[in-house]
Amino acid sequence: MARFGIDATPLAGLVCVQLQKLEDARGFFSRFFCAEELAAAGFAEPVAQINHTLTRRRGSVRGLHFQHPPHAEDKLVSCLHGEIFDVAIDLRQGSPTFLRWHGEVLSAANARSLFIPKGFAHGFQALSDDTELLYLHSAPYVAAAEGALNARDPALSIAWPLAFADVSERDASHPFLSPDFTGLAA
Repeated sequence: MARFGIDATPLAGLVCVQLQKLEDARGFFSRFFCAEELAAAGFAEPVAQINHTLTRRRGSVRGLHFQHPPHAEDKLVSCLHGEIFDVAIDLRQGSPTFLRWHGEVLSAANARSLFIPKGFAHGFQALSDDTELLYLHSAPYVAAAEGALNARDPALSIAWPLAFADVSERDASHPFLSPDFTGLAA
C-alpha cells in the first residue's frame, strides 16, 4: 500500500507529497517519511539534518534560501501546525524554468509536503499565527555555502498572498538579482 501520493508541479523535480492518512474515531496514522517510497519523488539521499521552525505571526516571510554546490541539499518541507504558502524558485543553470517559482499551500489539515530538489531557493509566508514546520535535509547546513534571494525582488514576481508582516533583517537585506546571475551549476 502506497503511503504517499506524488504530484508533479510545473517545475521539473519539484513535487508535492500527499501523506495518506489512515483515520478512525481515535484520530489518524500517517507515515511521515519512507526512504524507499520517497526515492520515487526524488529524495534519494539519506536524511542528514532535521529542522523545526515556529513562525509566530501571520504574514511573516522566511527565505528565500539555498545552499551553493557542493553543499546543495534536497529538502522535504511539511507544515505540522497552521498553514503556509510555500515557494520554491528554480535556480538551476540552463533549466528551461530558470527563475520561475511555484507556490503551494501546506497545512496540518491538508497533509501536503513539498519536496524541493537541489538547485532551488526556498521560502514561505505564514498564513496563520503560530505556524510550525519540519524540514528534512539531505545535507547539513554549511554557513559558507549559504545563498539567498530577496523575497520582494520584482524580477521574481512572487504573488505572496498577504502583505508582509515580519521579515528578518537578514532576509530583508538580501540584494535583488543582478542581470548577470546565470544560476547554480549542478
